[in-house]
Amino acid sequence: MNSEELDVLRKQVDEINEKILHLISERGRLVQKIGKLKHAQGINRFDPERERVMLDRLLSLNKGPFKDATIEHIFKEIFKAALELQESDQKSEMLFSRKNRKENTVVSVKGETFGDGKPHFIFGPCSVESYEQTEAVAKAVKEKGLKLFRGGAFKPRTSPYDFQGLGFEGLKILREIADKYDLAVVSEIVNPAHMEEALEYVDVIQIGARNMQNFELLKEAGRVRKPVLLKRGLAATIEEFLYAAEYILSQGNSQIILCERGIRTFERATRNTLDISAVPVLKQETHLPVIVDVTHSTGRRDLLIPAAKAALAIGADGVMAEVHPNPSVALSDARQQMDLDQFSVFMEEMEKFTKNYL
Repeated sequence: MNSEELDVLRKQVDEINEKILHLISERGRLVQKIGKLKHAQGINRFDPERERVMLDRLLSLNKGPFKDATIEHIFKEIFKAALELQESDQKSEMLFSRKNRKENTVVSVKGETFGDGKPHFIFGPCSVESYEQTEAVAKAVKEKGLKLFRGGAFKPRTSPYDFQGLGFEGLKILREIADKYDLAVVSEIVNPAHMEEALEYVDVIQIGARNMQNFELLKEAGRVRKPVLLKRGLAATIEEFLYAAEYILSQGNSQIILCERGIRTFERATRNTLDISAVPVLKQETHLPVIVDVTHSTGRRDLLIPAAKAALAIGADGVMAEVHPNPSVALSDARQQMDLDQFSVFMEEMEKFTKNYL
């Protein structure tokens, strides 16, 4: 074979490559249209029966020189790429998507504006146990010039025999003390039926890790017009976390604060494993503000300050942590809550850190 003949053959291959590219691109555009129709009709994108029918037809038409296994492999890769294209299109259409909304969503509560580029803090006891216990923490929070006060009135616990919270009595205590000290209440709601009544007492609705995929609760939170603090589930992927936020957004409530609170792994040195890389991923993927719960992610008082510094350094919009007047007698999460003196040290360290590094 001379060089001229080789050049001719190579030119023919180049022309076929261009035709293949054109056909694959055209196929991709058709697949995108199919994906949009399926999404509108609530049909799963991946249809294994349809894929098998297409492959069988192609194999029946195969006359060589490629073996059937090679043809099947090539087209499976094409089908896989098409599915990824559909998924990418759907994600970009999601209300949480940064592609859908370029500018940051800001969530304002009592003068604290999450998403404004400044660090914000949420503190309070794990559980509301009594008026006196709750007020002691609220007083300390107020003295630090802070505005957001958390406390658990409904407590979903692993054991049914553990303290489950004071319920609406706890919410009433939170509201009364918050009004006294000019604070905003952040508290978890666990039952969709409680949502309307709870709005009387709560400024920010918290949806905890165990309820991240309580879809009826998410939808109910989406129907109200108060901010929602949504925690990542114990073993939830970032994608699952964002889809949980989409449930709220789809009902019309865009005032969502995402909270990374650690995920369950094989590691036992900490209560959970703080997925610190989730913060920049979430900030890239979504326009919603992101905070970090350093108490539940570490489960250790001695790690709260470095974990909080790491969270702020990597771009979190805020930090949440738990404080108790006497953690040793706390009815829940005794080992991980700061006492009032430790809270003072924590805030001193945060002030130094934000002044020198942020």
